[in-house]
Order: sequence, then C-alpha cells, then structure tokens
Amino acid sequence: MISSYLQKAQLSVDSNLIVTELEKLEQYLASSSLSEVRWQYQIPELGEGGACSLFGYLQDEPFKLTDYVKKDEATQAKLANLQNIVNYIEQQTGVDWYGIYQSTNTSDGKQLLKLAYHGVPSRPLFPLTEAFAAGSNNVQVALSNTGRVINNVEQYLAQGGEYYTCDPKVKSEVCLPLFDSHNECVGIVDAEAFKNDFFDEKSLAILIACCIKIPHFLV
Repeated sequence: MISSYLQKAQLSVDSNLIVTELEKLEQYLASSSLSEVRWQYQIPELGEGGACSLFGYLQDEPFKLTDYVKKDEATQAKLANLQNIVNYIEQQTGVDWYGIYQSTNTSDGKQLLKLAYHGVPSRPLFPLTEAFAAGSNNVQVALSNTGRVINNVEQYLAQGGEYYTCDPKVKSEVCLPLFDSHNECVGIVDAEAFKNDFFDEKSLAILIACCIKIPHFLV
C-alpha cells in the first residue's frame, strides 16, 4: 500500500518511516474521541472573476458544507474522523495550515471541496479544470496524481510554478494526492508553513501516513 502510494504520487520517502507513522496515527484515532464537525465555516471574499482570494476580507455568509454533502450520522462520523486527523497533523508537525479536500461533483462541474482544516479561513472549492490548474498547485496535483513539496514558495513562483496564493505568509507548502482502493485520485491534502525549508522526511512521512488513512473517511 505504501510503496504503491509512493510510486503513484512520485515521492521518495523512507517507507519504514511511513509504516511507523501510520501505526502511531492508528493508535491516535483508536484512542481519541470524535472531534466536532464544522458543517459551516467562514471563507474569504473572491477577487474579480472568482480566481483569487482577497486575504483578510471574509464573506458575510459562511460556507455551508451541507450544500454539498448529506448531513447524516454516517457523514458526521467520517467528518469527525477527518477533523481528528487534521488535529493530529497540527500536533505532530506544527504546520500553520492544513486542509483535506475531496473531489466532488457540483452544479459548476467537478471541484475540490474542503471537508476539514486547521488555520485561517480559505477558499472552500477549487475547480478541477486544466485552466484553473495553470495557477493552482492543488488542482495540478489532483489532475496529475503527483505530490509536490515546495520548501521555498517565493523561489517556486520565480521559476514559474503553478501556485494559488491565499495567505501571503506561507513560505513552504506540501500538496499530496489521495487515492482510493482502485488507485484513482479522489482528493488532495494541503499543508502550509510560515517558514522556508519546513518539510523534512519526518514530517512528510506523517503527511503520507495520513494520506493513506484519509480515503477511508471521505464522504
């Protein structure tokens, strides 16, 4: 499972490290109470044409997850487990932002839908189109199935890399695909830090271990 994930996502991380981190995650989830689910959350205003977030400016109305997923007992349990994983990532790595997104069919086409997160308000939906991928690391990863580790966002941008800026304080970012049992990409996770060179092999192993577990709880 781990070697298959690494090969598909084109990542080079010690699989033994990931095994250890996956065991720790399993123990955490088994011993933790279910977290409170955010059925709605604040989101930024979008710029002209809806392409970019206006950081620091929030929309008056909260985003309602119930407009996209069914609010029932099964979904509640899955989202609570996802929030537990978010909490675990924050505790273990100290990232400043982390989010779990699922590929979802909407009235505006297929999009990445944010199900659970830690950090400041951010965009809830990313269109899964080639046009949007030209300026979005998240969408690029979802479409290519390839993980990305960016330990210097400024340098990455200077080299012409695809990047969607929501919080200008972000210096390092990791975006990883989520695969179902058929090895199809069903979403992504996004982790951000406010300093350069934040993500090392240990933190990547933690993130990848969570990527292997998360698809069990997608809605």
